[in-house]
Amino acid sequence: MSVAATPAGLDQRLLRSALGSFATGVIIVTAAYEGGEHGMTANSFTSVSLSPPLVLFCTHNNARMTRLIERGTELGLSVLARDQANVSSHFAGKPQGGLEVEFSWWRGVPVIAGATAHFICRMLDSRIAGDHTVHIAEVEDCAPLHEPPLLFFRGAYAQLARDIDTRAATTVSA
Repeated sequence: MSVAATPAGLDQRLLRSALGSFATGVIIVTAAYEGGEHGMTANSFTSVSLSPPLVLFCTHNNARMTRLIERGTELGLSVLARDQANVSSHFAGKPQGGLEVEFSWWRGVPVIAGATAHFICRMLDSRIAGDHTVHIAEVEDCAPLHEPPLLFFRGAYAQLARDIDTRAATTVSA
């Protein structure tokens, strides 16, 4: 069996394993499309700036969502709660028999009901980077909903080892 290598000669399995050692949260990127909801799972998500409020997420270049996202598109980003692994799998292209995904519509944008946080964003810029597209969006509104998050670590879903107070203060005084 031949192993694909990066241009630098690095074994891709080794790289994937090392990158998988970084635990991430899981989001569903959603948009209104042809009168309904369209979504996809992503675990590349980060804050870029508080002023202006910017976030970054990535989609595979071949993903349908990548083709739907254009500058100015409004999107929902839902940070999944720890009991929503089946929702993540569903939107990652692994249908979950009988799963009825519940959406909430917020400011005309679909978001995943029961998530731990929601963001309504407007797309600002997208750049192709290898086999993925990096998207930068401006946060127009957000709501932390105080549920413990779903994590992704070493190719599997995970949860925090202990419950934490997710209602802790979200502001810092100077």
